[in-house]
Amino acid sequence: MASSDATAVPETDAGDTAPVSGWPEQRGDGERDERRRERRSRWYRRDVRWSPYVFIAPFFVFFLAFGLFPLLYTGWASLHRVELTAPTDMEWVGLRNFSRLLSDDFFWNALKNTVTIGVLSTVPQLLIALGIAHLLNYRLRGSMFFRVAVLTPYATSVAAATLVFVLLFGRDYGMINWALGLIGIDPVDWQNGTWTSQLAVSTIVIWRWTGYNALIYLAAMQAIPDDLYESAALDGASRWQQFLHVTVPSLRPTILFTCVVSTIGATQLFGEPLLFNGGAGATGGADHQFQTLGLYLYEQGWVNLHLGRASAIAWTMFLILLVIGAVNWIIARRLRKSA
Repeated sequence: MASSDATAVPETDAGDTAPVSGWPEQRGDGERDERRRERRSRWYRRDVRWSPYVFIAPFFVFFLAFGLFPLLYTGWASLHRVELTAPTDMEWVGLRNFSRLLSDDFFWNALKNTVTIGVLSTVPQLLIALGIAHLLNYRLRGSMFFRVAVLTPYATSVAAATLVFVLLFGRDYGMINWALGLIGIDPVDWQNGTWTSQLAVSTIVIWRWTGYNALIYLAAMQAIPDDLYESAALDGASRWQQFLHVTVPSLRPTILFTCVVSTIGATQLFGEPLLFNGGAGATGGADHQFQTLGLYLYEQGWVNLHLGRASAIAWTMFLILLVIGAVNWIIARRLRKSA
């Protein structure tokens, strides 16, 4: 009897005993743990590999739907005669819509107005922004308040800002003409004059975007090492000389960036001239005196219902922006080489 009981408890290498029934359970638990670890490892590798693509996928989905597809469809429509009332009825005309622009006086007028308003708004805007940023770069009491204050016009809607400036530039009761009358200048018909209307529209753009560019310049100024200013001060340079010979050269890439962005914005200018003279609508005044390319595109597509011509104008504006981008790339490359 004793020999039969001994067979139920096997001996180990150290002479200890262990129940036979526990071995399969331990091996099963170990195998399950190993499988769980393998599954977690596979999910981890997949997560590391595919998560970045999942995070950026919404951008590309919206870009394909609202960016690339409209761009390609507009390019296709620019090669056809198509009306907005029947967008599916297309008649192939090739490059005729583009060739008509070359002989269209209204197109060249809109292009000239766009360039003029762009220069009148971009140059003063960036110069004022550079000066404001230089002042904010010093330790001022309540500097955070001033930084928020200069950004307030950027947060204002185009419609609200333009309507306020329409009242300011009113011919009969505008505050601008009232101020000019105090110094003996006759009232100016801002909306119906060529240069006066373009100057007024440029003033709206300057007011809205100066603070935005000032904060960009301020951020770039704060990245300039203090050692450069200390060395210039030891050499006897004044504040103005430090600004010209230290600050401005260090800001050349940032200034180039703001020039390009402002030029692109001026090329696409639409809301300010549209609302500046509400009675004129998309014509940009009685004589088209401040009609920009954006307004001309809107007039052809949504007023005259010529979708093919409007598409050609849109692609022309796109090609102009490509040229601006190429010039920016060439200048930036030369600046990097000179640095």
